[in-house]
Amino acid sequence: MKKVLAIILVLLCTSTVQAQQDEQLSLYMYNKLYFNPAYAGSRDAISAVASGRFQWVDFKGAPTTQWFSLHTPLMQKSLGLGTHLVNDRIGNRSRTSAYVDLSGSIALDDDNQRLSVGVSGGIDVIGYDFSQVNVIDPSDPYFGSVQSVTKANVGAGIYYYGDKHYVSFSVPRILRPQVTASFDSIARVLNAQHYFLAGGYVFDLNSVFKLQPSTLVKFTPGAPITVDANISLLMYDVLWTGIMYRFHESIGVNVVYNIKNTVSLGYVYDFPINGLRTYQNGSHEIFLRYDIRPKNRPFTSPRYF
Repeated sequence: MKKVLAIILVLLCTSTVQAQQDEQLSLYMYNKLYFNPAYAGSRDAISAVASGRFQWVDFKGAPTTQWFSLHTPLMQKSLGLGTHLVNDRIGNRSRTSAYVDLSGSIALDDDNQRLSVGVSGGIDVIGYDFSQVNVIDPSDPYFGSVQSVTKANVGAGIYYYGDKHYVSFSVPRILRPQVTASFDSIARVLNAQHYFLAGGYVFDLNSVFKLQPSTLVKFTPGAPITVDANISLLMYDVLWTGIMYRFHESIGVNVVYNIKNTVSLGYVYDFPINGLRTYQNGSHEIFLRYDIRPKNRPFTSPRYF
């Protein structure tokens, strides 16, 4: 199994990437409910995650994004229930999303390996504020207006995982909204289908250090493939330090600190290696995860994902 997962990770990391299609996320391995509903209930705890990303610092109109997710296992992990919220803004465009996630899973063996499938449903509220833009033609019908549209959507995913590994595939938005007006076409573009393929494994180096490679592949029809790769070193099951690489786009460093297997605090800084590097000062991302476990449920082994 270790060899199979390692080969998968290497193959995933060899793809190419040119552009960002959806909200960018560097600490994706700590916020998987955002792109896969099958992750709901997989952490043996009521798990809450809050994170924020401040992209392309000093670049006017740069993206800023906030995420929040909450999920819990039910019926001895046979079911999982969760919700995730996203607030994203880039320039004059904003998107606020609210989704409910439901998963069902089965145990594959006695070593905590499980296979989970999940579905999600919710809404995306997409808006444009044209009141603060500079226009060449003041007769433009959108000039000075604030436009918004609300669209419902559904998603689905599959998640195979154990204490030290995972493989994930998902489509967070399956439906393509019907275009009924010119502005409505913006919502159709922003709700394009995105496919996410992810994987990770934790290797024991010795009694002190562990190594965790992981990757996230994003694909949208009509757009280039995007690949994120990360490799982190864990010391004493407490401190993660690592490096990340977004192909043809950015490199960065990350640190995550775990407090008594209950609270995790994380930060990543990534700096562009493409043409944008002369116009901005990199991106910052932070996250906080809090796990609540019932007192009558013993803690058996660390969950790394």
